[in-house]
Amino acid sequence: MDKKKLVQAIITQLEQDLVALKAAAMETYAAATGEESQPENEYDTRALEASYLAGAQSQRVAQVEEALMLYKLLETRDFDANTPIGPTALVDLELDDKKSLAFITPASGGMVLKFEGLTIQVLTPKSPLGEALVGLKTGDVATVDKDKRTLEYEILNVR
Repeated sequence: MDKKKLVQAIITQLEQDLVALKAAAMETYAAATGEESQPENEYDTRALEASYLAGAQSQRVAQVEEALMLYKLLETRDFDANTPIGPTALVDLELDDKKSLAFITPASGGMVLKFEGLTIQVLTPKSPLGEALVGLKTGDVATVDKDKRTLEYEILNVR
């Protein structure tokens, strides 16, 4: 699998997300400052709520813009069975007889992407699974404590 194409697919998804986020932020800003948001009485908080939402949306826009910049500068590297997992590692995992594919990146953790017919989970090293994977190799087991149980992910392959 060409990881540079995978990174480009992530960039494309982030760019699409950014367009939608900016449109939503503009609508919310307009709602927060528009005439219809003027309070009808001292207990009417529509404008205040809309302004909080607009602020949160603008923060999300900034986060996605920052992630886009990181991905545009991201250098991918190759891994093999003896290379410890790190940024840009594509990791084949197995948990309870179910296989999955994770891509370790510096941003946009939680994104799930369809690429070349595969479902790929984007993880950051700050996520519980990402943190457990970093430094391990093919054949190792990454353990994650979740909901009062321990999950053991077998590392099948690192590329």
